[in-house]
Amino acid sequence: MAAAAAGLEPALREAVAALEWGAAGAAEALGALRAALAAAGGSAALGERERTLFGALLRSLARAPRAARPEGEWQRCFLEGPPGLGLCVLLEALTSPGPSFHPSEAAEVLEQFLQEGRLSALLWDACQQQAQAGSPELQEALLNKVVCLPDHVSNKLQGKNPPVFFPQNYFPLLGGAIIQVLQKISDSLRGGLDCSISFVSHVLGKVCVHGRQKEILGVLVPRLMGLTKSDCIWQRICWRLVECVPDRWMEAVVLGFVQRTPGADVLSRLLGNLVVKNKKAQFVVTQKLLLLQYCHTTAVLQNLLGYLALDGLRRPLLIKVLQELLETWGSSSAVKHSPPEQQQYISKAILICLSHLKEPEIESCRQELLTSMMEGVKCHLDSSLPQIRRLGMIVAESISSKINTDGPVLKFQYEEDDEARELKSLLVQTPPFCIVPSLPDDDRNEKADAALPLVLESDKKSHTAAPVTRQEESDAELDSDDDLIPYDMSEDRELKTKAPVYIRDCIEVLTGSEDMDKWEATVKALESLVRKNLAATREVSVELAKILLHLEEKTCIEGFVELRQRAQVAVLTTDPIPVAKYLTSQFYSLNYSLRQRMDILDVLVLAARELSYPKSHGKTKHSGVQKPCIQLLPGSDSSKGWRKIVDERIKSKTRRFATGPSQGELASSPNEFSSVAGHFFFPLIQHFDRPLTTFDLLGEDHFVLGRLVHTLAVLMYLAVNTVAVTAMGKALLEFVWALRFHTDSYVRQGLLSCISSLLLSVPAQHLLEDMTEELLETQSWLGDVVEKDPDGDCRRLALQNLLLMENLKKKLEPVPS
Repeated sequence: MAAAAAGLEPALREAVAALEWGAAGAAEALGALRAALAAAGGSAALGERERTLFGALLRSLARAPRAARPEGEWQRCFLEGPPGLGLCVLLEALTSPGPSFHPSEAAEVLEQFLQEGRLSALLWDACQQQAQAGSPELQEALLNKVVCLPDHVSNKLQGKNPPVFFPQNYFPLLGGAIIQVLQKISDSLRGGLDCSISFVSHVLGKVCVHGRQKEILGVLVPRLMGLTKSDCIWQRICWRLVECVPDRWMEAVVLGFVQRTPGADVLSRLLGNLVVKNKKAQFVVTQKLLLLQYCHTTAVLQNLLGYLALDGLRRPLLIKVLQELLETWGSSSAVKHSPPEQQQYISKAILICLSHLKEPEIESCRQELLTSMMEGVKCHLDSSLPQIRRLGMIVAESISSKINTDGPVLKFQYEEDDEARELKSLLVQTPPFCIVPSLPDDDRNEKADAALPLVLESDKKSHTAAPVTRQEESDAELDSDDDLIPYDMSEDRELKTKAPVYIRDCIEVLTGSEDMDKWEATVKALESLVRKNLAATREVSVELAKILLHLEEKTCIEGFVELRQRAQVAVLTTDPIPVAKYLTSQFYSLNYSLRQRMDILDVLVLAARELSYPKSHGKTKHSGVQKPCIQLLPGSDSSKGWRKIVDERIKSKTRRFATGPSQGELASSPNEFSSVAGHFFFPLIQHFDRPLTTFDLLGEDHFVLGRLVHTLAVLMYLAVNTVAVTAMGKALLEFVWALRFHTDSYVRQGLLSCISSLLLSVPAQHLLEDMTEELLETQSWLGDVVEKDPDGDCRRLALQNLLLMENLKKKLEPVPS
């Protein structure tokens, strides 16, 4: 073998000389070189001097004229020589080809290079050179060419590259080559030989950081799962493979493994104690994936936290993670500024952590858990968003059930939907074998057989209990009073209390009557009575509004809140100005509950909506919210003539399967809200920044502030085409500008809705004439909201407002003549 290796250098020199001088014996020289290389044992037998000569030979082949390159022989030199040199020279020829070497020729040899498995030979050769302290610069250059090979080929061939260079085909091929190299490393270790895995780790890290985890790990993870199942050497190889990944690529690799493994036990087998040995991996697992990101699925969270819980060296990190998650969950600033999706993600992580805690660990941090629970549930219940409040309730219930196993636990009332059930299910730890999606048929039969005796036993118990029940029933029948005959109530009728027929009688019943039946009948009849007796209602409208505002439910009357609200709306629409003045003044008065203040806002919105829409036959339409529309002016006689002709033609050519009364045009009526809009709007916007003893809109009562802002947006929208709309818009814009940086997302959503209402209601000409500077500042603020606001609804509303502004500009641009 040594003699054969010694004959390589002369054969290399002869081949280089034959190519440089254009000798006719180039084919024989290349054939002799290939024979000498095979006799020496392949490219692995080449020393440093021979590698340098072989590189010069390959570059000469790439520069040589086509006629001087013997067909078939020169391709085999690239494929049988040192794989790293062959790949580098081919890529050089591809990216900067000479006059006699076409890029397609290089691509064909590269394709053959991959198909013959030379990629695994290249990786193995690099591992051996690294074990012998090869040049770091050459290793880095080779790493870039291996990982970026599809990019180099596609950039040069411009979409005409062969399918093997497509990323979805190349990276699985690279994954298979890595498995082959790891197998050789395993054989070397079993034979007592030293070997380096660092280059393979670098390849894996760089591929993952380029975003190709799915392709390469889709091949690696299933193979490594099987190889590491019962082989400790393969486990050590897998651990070392990940540990040698540089820190700058560690996050991509760890995330790829966490996403691709089917369970925490498999992840623990593949990664080992990586988070204990590597600080970067520890930061990624315990901080970045849990606290700084929230895009991962529940399965990823279960893999991640289950991995921390499966080993005694990693369990302290699980406790630390739970403490940091609870600290974030209980932070009022985090609750206000983070989006609901992130808070749901953190809540899921907390519940999964709790499911992995053991009794001694719970006992050691019981007081800390209790403190975090009390702080966190307060922050969540203070939120204006129902989703956030419910998250706080579920997590608090779960913590309480963990720390108070014997005593009373917290219990809240909320809607039980799929999301709530999913969150609660996370508190029950899933055994590792349950993560596998399906069981073999034999296992299913065994489990079914094991469960069958339990069912039979329970059936026996139910059958033996049945006769006892019948005996008890017979004893009860003997003790019953059979001699008592029931009264005949078949002809009895329910006595109905007659409701009052005058408004003042209603006031007397609501304020002083002790007859509950009469009080109930009055509440049910009050709305219709108010709408029928308009003059009588106006005489006592403010007094009646005051009574209804303070009215409390005395009996269990069905729909009491709705009945009272409808009566309040009827009073307000009957006598708008004095009643609106009263209600808006009471909104900022002392000694009112938050519920009453929100009732005032609801009544104002419903009444404004009713006043702004046209009435038909004396009855208001409640068909839903409609957008203000432009009323067309009546047409001239000539327009009526052509319209009649068109209608007759349409009728003559239309097939009707049923006939009925034709629907006439809706009768138009004046907008009654137009003259009273200011009485609804301006008093509400005046005193929002004046805190009272029991009411602080800019402080802890931000939920009512959110309702107020949304109410102002609706009033602004309904005031379209009114006289006061411009003044209302200017005042509303100043109001929005003062609160634009509010921390509560519900308030910010209302402010952005105010901007939408303003842009839709105020005439565009008035907007640009009276509020030019304010609109420019608002546009800049909206751009910041679109880019930086953590709430998705706020970003969407801000973008919608920017589009509205753009449309207004286009409408006012002069049409080119």
